[in-house]
Amino acid sequence: MVDKLVDCDVNFVMNSLQNQKIILASQSPRRAALLAEARIPFEVIVPVHDEPDFADWRFTPAQFAESASFYKARSVAETKPDRIILAADTVVALDEHIFGKPIDRDDARRILSTLAGTTHQVITGMSICEGAHGRRFISHDVTHVTMRRLSDDELNQFLDGGQWQGKAGGYGIQDENDPFVETIDGSFSNVVGLPIELVLSMLATFGIKPESQLT
Repeated sequence: MVDKLVDCDVNFVMNSLQNQKIILASQSPRRAALLAEARIPFEVIVPVHDEPDFADWRFTPAQFAESASFYKARSVAETKPDRIILAADTVVALDEHIFGKPIDRDDARRILSTLAGTTHQVITGMSICEGAHGRRFISHDVTHVTMRRLSDDELNQFLDGGQWQGKAGGYGIQDENDPFVETIDGSFSNVVGLPIELVLSMLATFGIKPESQLT
C-alpha cells in the first residue's frame, strides 16, 4: 500500500524526467529482470552505503525495509541528483522478528528451520528519490507465505545446492522446484524481491510508464 509521498511536483517531473531512464539501485539480477519484464527503461548502479542493523532494530519490520531501501536510493541520488532512483529492500518477518539474507550455511539452516511450518511475511520496502529537488516516495508491500516442513534429508539437499545464498529468508519462490512454499497471499513478485504492481504505481506518480504505454 502506498503510504508516503513527499513534496512531489508531478508536472515538473513529468516534463523533465519522464523520457529519461531511471536508475535501479540494486545488485539483484532478480529485481533487474522484473523491471525489464515490466518494460521500464533503466540502468543499474550498485549502491554503496551502510545498511541499518536489524539485530538492534526497535521498530516494525516494514519500517526497517523502507529505511533500508531509502538508504540505498539516497546513496545513489547523492551522485546522480538529476536522475530518478529506484531502490528496494526485502526482509522476511515472523512475529515481528526480522530475517535477512543468511550469512552462511549454518545461518541458512537456522532461518529455514525457524520458518518451516509457519505463515510469515515477506516485506519489500520501496523508495524512489529525485535528488536535485529532494523528492522522495517511500512505501512497502507485504505478502503472506505459508511454508511446509522439510525432512532433514530435504533440507540438507537444499542447503548443499546453495540456493539459499543472497535471498532474504534463505529461499527463493522463483526457483525451479522450490521445496518450501505451500501458498502465498499477495504479490508473487514481492516475494521475488520487487512488488511490480506497487513499483508501477509509484513510478506513475513521477510520470514514468512502461514503454508499451508511451504514446
